[in-house]
Parts: sequence; C-alpha cells; structure tokens
Amino acid sequence: MADHIVTIDFSELRSYELEPKQRQELDDLLAQCHANFDETDDDLIHRAFVLSYLSHRDTIRASGEPYYLHPLEVAHIVIREMSLDDVSVAAALLHDTVEDTSISLAEIKTEFGTVVAHLIDGMTKISGVLKSRESKQAETFMKLLMSMAEDLRVVLIKFSDRLHNMRTLKHLPKAKQIKIATETAELYAPLAHRFGLFRLKSELEDLSFRAIDSQGYRFISRKLREKKDAREKFIEEFMQPIRDQLYKVGFNFEIKGRPKSIYSIYRKMVTQQKPFEDIYDLFAIRIILDPPHTREDCWRVYSYITDTYTPIPERFRDFLSVPKANGYQSLHTTVFSRNGAKVEIQIRTRQMDEIAEKGLAAHWKYKEGSGGSSSIDRFVHWVRDVLDNPRPDAASEFVQDFALNLFSDEIYIFTPKGQLLTLPKGATPIDFAFEVHSEVGERALAAKVNGKMVPLRQKLQSGDQVEIITGKNSNLNPDWINDVVTHKAKSRIRQFINMKERKAIEDGREIWVKKAGKQNLEISDQDLVKVANKLKYPSINKLYYDMGLGAFDVNTLARGVKDFLSRGRIEEEKVRLERITDEEIQDQYYDNARTAGSMRGLLVNGELTDVKYSYSKCCNPIPGDDVIGFLSRNGDVKIHRTNCNNVTYLLKNDSERMVEIGWPKARTDQFIGAVRIIGEDRVGLVNDITTLISQSMKTNMKGINVNSEEGMFEGTLIIYVEDIAHLERVIKRILKVPGVKQAYRFE
Repeated sequence: MADHIVTIDFSELRSYELEPKQRQELDDLLAQCHANFDETDDDLIHRAFVLSYLSHRDTIRASGEPYYLHPLEVAHIVIREMSLDDVSVAAALLHDTVEDTSISLAEIKTEFGTVVAHLIDGMTKISGVLKSRESKQAETFMKLLMSMAEDLRVVLIKFSDRLHNMRTLKHLPKAKQIKIATETAELYAPLAHRFGLFRLKSELEDLSFRAIDSQGYRFISRKLREKKDAREKFIEEFMQPIRDQLYKVGFNFEIKGRPKSIYSIYRKMVTQQKPFEDIYDLFAIRIILDPPHTREDCWRVYSYITDTYTPIPERFRDFLSVPKANGYQSLHTTVFSRNGAKVEIQIRTRQMDEIAEKGLAAHWKYKEGSGGSSSIDRFVHWVRDVLDNPRPDAASEFVQDFALNLFSDEIYIFTPKGQLLTLPKGATPIDFAFEVHSEVGERALAAKVNGKMVPLRQKLQSGDQVEIITGKNSNLNPDWINDVVTHKAKSRIRQFINMKERKAIEDGREIWVKKAGKQNLEISDQDLVKVANKLKYPSINKLYYDMGLGAFDVNTLARGVKDFLSRGRIEEEKVRLERITDEEIQDQYYDNARTAGSMRGLLVNGELTDVKYSYSKCCNPIPGDDVIGFLSRNGDVKIHRTNCNNVTYLLKNDSERMVEIGWPKARTDQFIGAVRIIGEDRVGLVNDITTLISQSMKTNMKGINVNSEEGMFEGTLIIYVEDIAHLERVIKRILKVPGVKQAYRFE
C-alpha cells in the first residue's frame, strides 16, 4: 500500500508553474540531456519532473533534504554515468512514485506510455503483509531480473538508484547502514561486475566498505593520500621512455595512472595477510589509444613496452582475443621498473575503455548508434538463462545461488568444435553440459576432457576442451547438487530433487489412504500430524516422503493412529524445544536492561542503558572499533565488530535482532588486542619488545608467539589494551625497536 496520499491533476503537468529553484533544476536537467543524447523529448522530461516534484515535495529524506531531490539525482546519474536515453530519465524521475505514493502504475502508463511504466514496475518493491522482510527482498530482486530480461534499462536505472542511496547512506542509523551496505556488497556490486560496470562496481564496494568498516576505509584512504605525490612522480618517470617512443611512431593516446579501489586494496591485504606497505600493485597504468587505432595497435604498444621493460610472463593476460563474459577487452601485463618495482599496465582502445568503465551502459549506447549489439543480446540471454523456470516460492534460494555465481572468477572452456564458453571457477563437466543445453546436462553419462575420459565431477581448468557423452534417457543424479557451481545446473538439479520429493510424498500419501480405507481408520489431518510427531517426524509430509521411498512401514503409522483413536489423544513430549518470538526476545532484553544495575552502561540505539552485554570472541572488538549488537535469545546483547564475518551471516538470518551500539565514554574494562610483528632476528629482540610493553608502556601481556627462520622472525603479541588508541600507541612504539620492520593489528 502506498505510504503518501497525493492528489494530482495530470492534465496540468505541462502548465504547472514551478518555483524559480525547481525551474532552474529542470533547465539544468534538460541541458544535461541535450549534451549527452542525440534526441530528447523535452515535454516528456518536463512532465516527469513536475510529477516527481509534486509527488514528493512534502516528504523529507533522512539527510533533511526534500525527497524529490533523490529521483532528480538518480536521473542525473542515468544521464552522466549511464548515458541512456530520455525515456530512462523520465523513469528515473518517477521510479518511487508508484511505490511511495498513491499514484498507480495504470496512471503512469496512461500519462507516460507503456515503456516508462514497465521500467518503473521493474524497480518497484514486492509488497505483502504476510511475507518476511528477507522473502520480500528476494522476490523484489527476482522481479528486477525478470523485468531486466525484457529491457536492460531497468537494471541500469536501479543501479543509479542504489548508487545515490549509497552516497547518502551516512544519514541513516548505523544498523540500517550495515544492512544496506551488506546487501550492496553481496548482490549489487557483483551484479555490476557481471555487467561490466567497473566504475560503478568499484564505487559501490568502496561505499559499502566505508559503512561496514569505517576505520579500515579511512586507514587505506589516508595511506593513498600520503603516497600520492610519490606515486605520480614514479608514474611520470616510468612512462617517459614509452611516451617518447609512442609519439615518435605517431600514436594518438592518453596515459592514466590511478590507484586501485580502496576495497580491492583491503581485499589484497586480507587474502595475502600483508600490511599496506607490502601490497605492490596499489595502482595500474592504463594506455588508451584514440581512433583510428585498433586492437592490432594494442599489440604494437605491448611490444614497445616489453622492449623497454622486462615483463613477468605469468602476469600476462590477453582479453583481446578472449574477452571476459561481460565484454571487457584489454591487454594486461606486469613489468619490472628500473628499480625493480612491479608495475601493472593495461592497453586498450578508447571504445574498449568506455566499455570497461561503463560495461552494459556503453553497450547500450553503441547499440543505439548501430542498430544492434551482440553484447546486449549476450547479456539478455544470460539473464533469461538464470531465470529459466524460477519458482516464486523459492525466491530466497534463487537469490543465494545467483549471488554465489556473481562472485565467482571465470575460466574459459572449449567445445569439441572450438566454441568458447565462460564458466565460473570450480565448474565441472556437469556445469559445462548444462551450459551447452539443459537436455545435454540431464542426459549426461560421461565426459572427455582434452580427449581423455574423466569423472563428471572433476573440476575443469581454463583452456580445457570438453565433450559430453549423453544417453537417450534422463540421467540426472540428485547428488550432483554438491558438485555444480553454475546457477543453471543447480536450479535444474534442485527442480529434479523437488520433483522426486513431491512424487515420493504423493506415493506415501496414496499408500496411507489405501491402508486407512482397508482398516476403516478415520482421522483428521490435524490429529494425523500429532501421530507423526509422536513417531519423531516434524511434519506429516516428511513421514509420507519416507513411506513413499519405502523407508517407513505404513503398518507402523496405522498402529499409531489406532492407539491415538483408542486413547483419544497422544501424550505430549515432556521435553520440547520452545520457539522464542522476536517480541519475547525484545521483552527479555528490556527486563534485563532494567534489572542489570550493576553493569557498566552501554549506548544502545543512542541511549545509555544497563543492559547485560558481552563481547564476541570471533572478532574481539576494542573501544574505538565500529561495532554492532545482536540480541541473544535471553535478551542479552552480543557485541561484534561491523566487519566481522559473522555479522554478515546474522544479517541474513536474524536481521531484526540487530541493535545499534555505541561505546560509553567512561570505561574500566581491558580488552584483548593482537599485534603481528615481522623483522630481522637478533639476540635480545623478544626481550626488548616485552620490556617495552610491560615496563615502558605499563601494558599487560597475555602471550607472545615468535617463529624464527633464516635470519627473519614473525611473531604475534597478545596484549590487554583500553581502546584502539592504546593499541595504536603500542604499535608505533614497537616499530621503533631496532630490527622490527613491520607491526600491525592482527585480525
């Protein structure tokens, strides 16, 4: 149901007199359209702007700004960063009207046409009083994909909407920030990557990272700023001989040198377990060739680079001959500079660069110019493929599988005829078979990889040539569900499993009906469930399933029913597990808050309370960390760091139990912190460190573990600290100990 009732005379949209401020905003929007589009329907944009303004003018965003400025900014993103068309701009301006106001989709269709209405409908959230929040989110995302299969502009406008929401996320409560940021990082950023929207994907990841782990974000951001001048000087000196050579032979080009995204640097630090200073590929140099240069010229540039600097062969990537699934094309190489530093270089044409940055949006632009695009067709095919026979009742399951596929790295597999297919890393011949065609997957008996027979469950490697041997009949195996990684294969196998389960349940029910008829046993469905529970089955369908498979004897059920009918009831189990509702958890939480007077106060949802709380051992939060709380079953609060892996799990499964937490100013507790230390081994080093910690800094130690090998040592120091500032002071002092090369917080 719409949140905001509005009464609007659609016949007056053209003649409505805007205030000077809104008139200027409309003029600026139209100017942007004329600068970026070949054709613009000014009247369409005018009417859409007026309706958007009138629909939202009385609503205020969390930032304190009038709500209509949000769809206006989304429209600007559609123009500047997506380069779509005037119809998309109109849809962006109106994308919240149906969802948030009393204006209907039918009214939008009448006033603005079928296409605008379809784009808005694809972005409108699923509603339903009886649906859970997670179920509605999953069904909304599934609806978005279905609409996208008809018109890819739907997802590009949705990306624009999500991007602006992420840019203004700081105005929301912390708990809501983390929910939205987690969904963005796990679903929208990977989907943007799949569609080749690299710039958008990077910004969504960085904004999500800033919300979830603001300390980590600020640390890396500060480090990049500190090294900016040195980085720019290095790039200039490194590229000078290449630039001179390219000018000499007549190339028209641009050289860009920019740092990697903050989140990608963070991921390298985590996966490689290295401090910031040890990550060598903090930036990449990009050489962009202007028209009329072609892909052949990219190879010429590559030869000039490798004539000047020594390449690292295993770091070479040819995405010109074999583009990525999202259409990305480029040559990648890593070379040694004069001083031995590793430098990554990317070489591409101007059109390739635009596609690399804007992906699907750039393909849309070139499609409009040329009248068609095989890349657009490939995206549409992919979307329709993953939506093959989706089950509305399993939307959450669908989205989970879909998200896993989005995260996967890619491998390149060849058919017997040399056709190239792209699959997620970890794919098996079963995945390959389903990728070729659903029927091939269903009838697969065996596989040949590079001419040799292999198990169907063997993982494929990039460059493998695969042939599937099929039979006449279906050979689907439910056990394959654990061996496949593609959404298409998982979906079809799961359909088969569900079909088998339904068949077994129907067979079991039929067996019982016949038995009950022969023995004249009459029992209601409700009482039959009680009998099933007594027989240790959680539901009657589970019992029917086992009976249909022959794993449960119908005579046992008949005896249980007779016993029930003869005694009138079955005794309830003396011990049973009680399900605690969210309301009961909240009540226990408030009871504890009132009775735990001896506890030190904690800021919960912005208010100082005496609620019982404890610190999670999985992430060991320290005052100063960004933290979030979860209500336990007994009403206590468990405190986690916002970047803790378990927070992601809890958000997916129990997001309603999350509460916003703040550290109280007055604290007497001590907290466990760990410091990783790396340096040159020498006599007395450990003693110097422990003496510094315990005597000079008056800090208690819990333990120290040091390994020494070939003149180098690595150690982990576990200490008691008051807060993050205390831990950082310890790290700074350790770095001054002779022989210590690195010291950083150990996660």
